[in-house]
Amino acid sequence: MASTVTSRPGSRPGYRQLLRTRGAWTFLLPGFAARQPFAMLTISIVLLVQHTTGSYGAAGAAAAVTGVSMALFAPYSGRLADRHGQRAVLLPGVLLHSLSGLTFTALALGHAPLWALFVAAVPTGASVPQIGPMVRARWGVKLQDSPLLSTAAAFESVTDELTFVFGPLLATALCTAVNPAAGLITEASLTLIGGLLFAAQKSTQPTVAVSGHARVEHVSALGIPGVRVLIVTFLGIGSVFGGMQVSLAAFTDSIGEPGLNGVLYGTFAAGNMLSGLVCGAVAWKVAPQRRLLVGYGALALTASALWTAHSVLLLAGLGLLVGMCIAPALITGYTLVEGLVPAGARTEAFTWLTGAVALGQAAAVTVAGQLEDRLWGGAGFLVPMAGTALALGTLVALRSHLATRPHSRTVARGVGHRVPVTVD
Repeated sequence: MASTVTSRPGSRPGYRQLLRTRGAWTFLLPGFAARQPFAMLTISIVLLVQHTTGSYGAAGAAAAVTGVSMALFAPYSGRLADRHGQRAVLLPGVLLHSLSGLTFTALALGHAPLWALFVAAVPTGASVPQIGPMVRARWGVKLQDSPLLSTAAAFESVTDELTFVFGPLLATALCTAVNPAAGLITEASLTLIGGLLFAAQKSTQPTVAVSGHARVEHVSALGIPGVRVLIVTFLGIGSVFGGMQVSLAAFTDSIGEPGLNGVLYGTFAAGNMLSGLVCGAVAWKVAPQRRLLVGYGALALTASALWTAHSVLLLAGLGLLVGMCIAPALITGYTLVEGLVPAGARTEAFTWLTGAVALGQAAAVTVAGQLEDRLWGGAGFLVPMAGTALALGTLVALRSHLATRPHSRTVARGVGHRVPVTVD
């Protein structure tokens, strides 16, 4: 299938040209609505359980069960979407997620034992709709032979981060100003409405291949060494998200200003979004593997300074810098998937990366919650430092696996010729 966009010779592809892609808005708008609740889930669980139990450790553990469950089931959801179509996975998924989220809320408000919350957290996490990977897969269909693919990767990362600006702010405002359960109830409701609207856009979803040749290409994305390296890299990014969520909540609570939690986390996410916008607008000449190494080194360095912050302004500034370092790593990682993974396994690959972020976040909220309960205030910020340092070491040691080969693009696109273009 040919790309639906063209670019003038010598022109640099940008966001304006990307958004003129035929049919793009039909899945972008409902896709944005459907993924908005994703950024609300963890912080809503943390604030609700902490309110009902009085423990950040219990709150982090409950959120961690949700994250681990999502990480384990997300790749399977992506594989099913590749093989049976996105709509077939989304319709039952959003229904189950909404029901599970409301059940979790009722149990928490009823002061159910922690094990009961863990049981309810499993289907809540397992059924989180993988809207982001599905939107990226739709871009792949639209832009098969276009230099706009790297711009689309940047645009999607910016869109993700935009949800992490508004999501925590909305969840925190609802939980602190309305009711501790309001965040999770809103998350479940928005997931149901947005997910159904996105599933209704049948014309833009990737075609389910039925030929014998297509079945040969149904390989597991996890079998590709480069994907495994990216998974470890994204685990480290998840540790930043999880560590920041718990530690910022504990910090603002300790100074008697819980409402600042959403503001500080929104500042962190805003830095992520702004740097993502810049990354998508730059015509990069540096190889993506090198950019990933440099960007991830900057992320590990800035994350290592978080635990030293003892004021709101300093923490906001450091959070902004950390956020600015995350977007380049996310964008480059998602872009590398296009050159490493065959088209028939690309949604699965994206969900492995999304699941890795969720798993890293789950581990981080658990450990950070325990550190905040048992050690000094701000000890949870040690988690992002350790997570990014370990991931950086792995990335440096195994960076050769991220090298893309020309034949991988041929297999992924199913075509025999590609016009040479500058790609991310």
